[in-house]
Parts: sequence; structure tokens; C-alpha cells
Amino acid sequence: MIANIEISDALLVQNYVAGNEEALSTLIKRHESRIYGFIYSKISDRDISNDIFQDTFIKVIKTLKSNSYNEEGKFLPWVMRISHNLIIDHYRKTKKMPLFRETEDFSIFSVMTDDSISIENKLISDQIELDLKKLIEELPIDQKEVLVMRMYQDMSFKEISEITGVSINTSLGRMRYALLNLRKVIDKHQIVLTN
Repeated sequence: MIANIEISDALLVQNYVAGNEEALSTLIKRHESRIYGFIYSKISDRDISNDIFQDTFIKVIKTLKSNSYNEEGKFLPWVMRISHNLIIDHYRKTKKMPLFRETEDFSIFSVMTDDSISIENKLISDQIELDLKKLIEELPIDQKEVLVMRMYQDMSFKEISEITGVSINTSLGRMRYALLNLRKVIDKHQIVLTN
């Protein structure tokens, strides 16, 4: 239905609350790839990601049905915040921290590597990357999540603030403290990052 493309999220939410079940289906279809992609980027397990995606929309439906939704015009950031909280709950329950996925676009050590490509350099770089991920695990959870979103998922501070539900300044502060604390962790372990 071409008309659905024109309808805003806010109007679809109103229509769903008014009893139009199709409106929710349109909202899910519109945002599922972004929401599922976000969940999967944190979990890296399809089954668990599917469960969290479904739990996210169960929570969305309950909130909408109880008329306690009031995020005017900000449906997607609100849903992302719900999924983000469910991801944190998942890790708290399992007491495991997420594996961080390297992207082709970014590696924290790309500024430290030389241009010559060799197996030895690749092995060293991979080991440093693994060591860094272990060090990141030692950061407080709020600092760690901002660092991971920024460095490994290439999110803007605006996106980070929308998903975590804090101001951009708070996100920037957490990033700053994460980097300062990461330096302290590196010093504590007496790790030398450069030759």
C-alpha cells in the first residue's frame, strides 16, 4: 500500500492505539532492519537477537495498549532504547559481556600500524585487538557501552544519546572518562601499545 509510506510514525502509533492492528505491522516493517541490526550487532547470536527483537515489540505493544506512550514523534529512538535496555538485561542475567566486532571501517589500532602487510604484523595487530577488548571489559558499563557504540559501531553521539536515553553532553563525558580509564587500565597492566 503506497499510502503507508506517507504516514508518519506518530500517526501510525495513533492509528494502532485506536484499534488499527495493521498500523503496528507497518511500523515494524518500516524499522525492523535497523532495530534487529542494532540488537544483532550487540549480541551476535541470531536466536537470542530474535528473542530480544520479539521482547522489544511485546514491550512496545504493552506500552501502547496501556496508553502510557508519550514519546511524541520519536518512535524509533524510543524502541531502540527499549531494545538497548533488554540487551543490558540479557548480559546482566548471563553475566557475560558482549564480543565486540571489528569493522572494516574502523580499528582502534589503524593509526598505529605501518603500511607493510605481513603475516607477523597481522598476528600482532589481532593480538593487540584481543587484548584491547579484554581491557575494555574492565571499564564501568556506562562508559564501555558509549565507547563500543562510538568506536566499534561508528554511531554518532546524537545516536548514542537517543539510544541510551542520556544527553549528548553526558555521552561525550562518558566517552572521555572511558578513554581516561582505559589509559589507567593499560598502565595498570603495564602494557606498551607502541614500539
